Amino acid sequence: MMLQPFANFEGWPKDSVKREEAFTRAKGWIEIMKAVGTDLLQVGATDSPLSKISTDRETIVSDLRELSEILAKHGFRIAYENWCWSTHAQSWKEAWEIVSAVDRQNFGLCLDTFQISGSEWADPATKSGLIEEVSHDVLLKKFAASMDELARTVPPDRIYLLQISDAYKVSPPLSDGEVQGLKPRGRWSHDYRPMPYDGGYLPIEDVVKAVLKTGFRGWFSMEIFDSGPEGKGKEYDMIPYAKKAMESVQKLLINCADE
Repeated sequence: MMLQPFANFEGWPKDSVKREEAFTRAKGWIEIMKAVGTDLLQVGATDSPLSKISTDRETIVSDLRELSEILAKHGFRIAYENWCWSTHAQSWKEAWEIVSAVDRQNFGLCLDTFQISGSEWADPATKSGLIEEVSHDVLLKKFAASMDELARTVPPDRIYLLQISDAYKVSPPLSDGEVQGLKPRGRWSHDYRPMPYDGGYLPIEDVVKAVLKTGFRGWFSMEIFDSGPEGKGKEYDMIPYAKKAMESVQKLLINCADE
């Protein structure tokens, strides 16, 4: 269905070695797409340090437009995803604004229940597990308003897929600042993402309902990075785990079916 994740592509300074390397990597990923028989490439919003990349929107859009035109020559598409620890596109709205500005038929969105909730509702570095810059009531109202805006403004044909995962509330909270180059939300994403209804606490049903309200009826993809509630590792028996994941998705669809 899709090759992923192609990361840290956009925003490098013009004529820099990093920018040249990014386009060289893109050509390599195109060859892999041909080999595995997929027409869809997921690009995650760059999460490199501000000191190294540009967050200028025109630069970001220009890079991604050039990439989309390269892939279009092969009949390939790009699913652009906000990452909640990204340098320049942490929210679904920022990603959608970029997709709209790129304005290419083969350039759409990858929406993700974890990334959306993780950028606007939750924070792994707080004791509550929630964003604490505003009161709880204000947080809930702002998140509900954001989901309503998503449902009203994003055309369903611009959503190429919906990725599903939850997150553990980390206790004790993750330390602030970077560890091995990753911010708290980046570390959270890498190790603390169970399937739905398996110990997480994010409002993933609210996200799914908002996406379905757009009219989207495309691919759902379970994306799990589950090292257990403490992030220290977890043993898997893959066949029972895969069956449990399917049951989880079916439960999620039933709970959101009225949308």
